[in-house]
Amino acid sequence: MKFFNRVIVALTLCLGWQGVSQAQKLPSIQLQAGLYKIAAEVAATEQARQLGLMHRNYLPPDDGMLFVFENKGTHCFWMRNTKIPLAIAFLADDGKIVNIIEMKAMTEDNHCPSQPVRFALEMNQGWFAKKGLLAGNAINGIPSGFIKN
Repeated sequence: MKFFNRVIVALTLCLGWQGVSQAQKLPSIQLQAGLYKIAAEVAATEQARQLGLMHRNYLPPDDGMLFVFENKGTHCFWMRNTKIPLAIAFLADDGKIVNIIEMKAMTEDNHCPSQPVRFALEMNQGWFAKKGLLAGNAINGIPSGFIKN
């Protein structure tokens, strides 16, 4: 009986730890970059922003994650526990791209905006370049509820 109890405890602990490292799936919105549609999960809470796209093995080609912060700031990103290489576009309040940075998977380098922002959009590495999107181009569709006047 003691052995059985130990097995149950061990399984419970393993399953509990498994939940900690699993990827999150957040509500999505549709964004637009010129002719290109983006299915963007929205990370608008501290917990969602901290986990971001960690622990994912795959991101569909036109999917991404929109990070929404309460206030403008120099919000920096790293790629700890992020298995797929990404590109990040830091966005001004009007949706215009401030700067884009390509990020390698599983690194702890800081990737920061060139000016304070409230939004950042992560896509697969090279996505912005393949679409010809540069600083100054707009990402449209950010819900007005996220935009402060």
